[in-house]
Amino acid sequence: MSMFKRREHRIPELNTSSLPDMIFTVLFFFMIVTTMREVEMKVKYTMPQGSQTERLTKKSTISHIYIGREDASSGGEKDGGMRIQLNDKLADVADIADYIAAERSRMAPEDLKNMKVSILADKSVPMGLISDVKQALRKSYALNIVYSGEQDDAE
Repeated sequence: MSMFKRREHRIPELNTSSLPDMIFTVLFFFMIVTTMREVEMKVKYTMPQGSQTERLTKKSTISHIYIGREDASSGGEKDGGMRIQLNDKLADVADIADYIAAERSRMAPEDLKNMKVSILADKSVPMGLISDVKQALRKSYALNIVYSGEQDDAE
């Protein structure tokens, strides 16, 4: 008979009580970080190409105005007339002031001074319509305007 009693070693069970908390934490993290496409495109546009383009960094301070041919699949005109789209609705130049006011109200106060309005226009949009949009933005005191385009591959 030996002095030492031989004990049986058991592997302790894994404690899974905090597993649901960790799963919900990861789920909430991804829900907060992920952004969905917010705008359903109702106009078609082909971006013009530019030689001196740069990427904008803080996208939460950018409001977009889309100008292009009305998409016939969205129930628009068959001839594809030039239209302005603000968020998910087709609009006129007169609606831009209300759109800018709504965009300012959704922004954080520290982002208001960095607010930019990006004009995404088809390359065949008449300059008169672009000028009308710029005048409406000027009346709304949205003076920081960015023209969106694609990098020219010729260089």
